Amino acid sequence: MKILVTGGAGRLGRSTLAALSAAGHEVVSVDRATAPDFDGRQVDIDLAHPTAFSGFVAAEAPDAIVHLAAIAVPFSAPEGVILDTNSRLAFTVLDAAREHGVARVLAASSPTVMGYGSPTGWEPDYLPLDEEHRARPWNAYALSKQLVENLVAMFARQQTSTLFGAFRPCFVISPGEWSGEPTQQGHTVVDRLNDPSLAAVSLFNYVDARDAADFVVAWVERAGADANGEVFFVGAADALALAPLSELLPYAAATGLDGTAPAFSSAHATDRLGWAPTRSWRTELPPEQRALLAGPDAS
Repeated sequence: MKILVTGGAGRLGRSTLAALSAAGHEVVSVDRATAPDFDGRQVDIDLAHPTAFSGFVAAEAPDAIVHLAAIAVPFSAPEGVILDTNSRLAFTVLDAAREHGVARVLAASSPTVMGYGSPTGWEPDYLPLDEEHRARPWNAYALSKQLVENLVAMFARQQTSTLFGAFRPCFVISPGEWSGEPTQQGHTVVDRLNDPSLAAVSLFNYVDARDAADFVVAWVERAGADANGEVFFVGAADALALAPLSELLPYAAATGLDGTAPAFSSAHATDRLGWAPTRSWRTELPPEQRALLAGPDAS
């Protein structure tokens, strides 16, 4: 397939370009920044100009579009800017796909739509969280991602010639970050493991960028018409924590989240697409980083 990837130079985008290319697809990165170590075409298009992107899609005639471009960090810009930018870019991409008959479109949402971390308090209806759990966004970033999912559902209801989908990648960790490069929050993976307060706000969720990219490949290649408009959680099979979540989250004690069990379930992606994560912090942290851990799993 010929696949356009918006935001191809980003943390998840770089792994997505690599995974789709390795799977034999013709991949084009659409980003105002350059993706290092990617040998395919890279096109600088400002998605804030819908006419330009629509014309590009018409000329390229791709088989699929993967939409990752967005302001990726909550509160990294004024709330109104985040809401306007993320929702507008998603509409531009999905509408161009609809207009030009692109067969498949997958857009990135976020687990933040769940509403955890709210300053007014939050508790889940149940754990682990799945796609059926109600969304309660409390900031502009989370709301913008809920709007992305609503746009996917809206376009899916309009016609059947294009397959639309959304996925919620957990806190994305790129390959270099296992070796000590700063994560998108500025601290390291080891920092998050050693200081539970850093990861508690996100319920200790995470996913290796390569696993999330493998999900993209699975969706592009395997999603059927019965998945039109569906949303998928995409996360690691454990929590980014040294202790069980039943000890770290007050509302998790009675849920059975013992051992390494995560607060987020990716079972729907496994059932629908046969995808499952293969990497965790336990497999990816190199010895020199593991030596910095302080806790029961430090060895």
